[in-house]
Amino acid sequence: MDIGATLNTTMTGRDKTLTQLQVDTFNKTLAVNGRTAKQELGKDDFLQLLIAQLSHQDPTAPMDDTQFIAQMAQFSSLEQMTNMSSGFTRLANLLGSTDAANAVGRKVDVEDGDAVVSGPISAATRGDNPQVMVNGSWYDWSSVKTVYAQNGGTEL
Repeated sequence: MDIGATLNTTMTGRDKTLTQLQVDTFNKTLAVNGRTAKQELGKDDFLQLLIAQLSHQDPTAPMDDTQFIAQMAQFSSLEQMTNMSSGFTRLANLLGSTDAANAVGRKVDVEDGDAVVSGPISAATRGDNPQVMVNGSWYDWSSVKTVYAQNGGTEL
């Protein structure tokens, strides 16, 4: 290699596109002023907007009481929906966990990729992601496709 050779630093169109894609992807992961971009508004965002609106209103023309009450009602509704959503999630997890525990001793069919594993459930875990032990291996409760009656006959 000749030391005096010229080094070509020009990027091809493909290299420019790939580099720009990598830069854009990296930039999206960065936080701006300690905040990351979100695609949805939550109750904290709503409260911040309300506080900003109240602190920047014109003192000679304050916000109408009905508007303020309507916004407070919206905030209250948003908070209650958020609480209900988290409550339903906890209830669904509890029901799934209880179903897995109640199936101990029963024969089940478990989907394991393309194969189906059949056998009795010898143990079950509780919690957000319950698991069952079939033939000495642990499987997610969600992969159980069939639970048979105690006598091993018909499906439930």
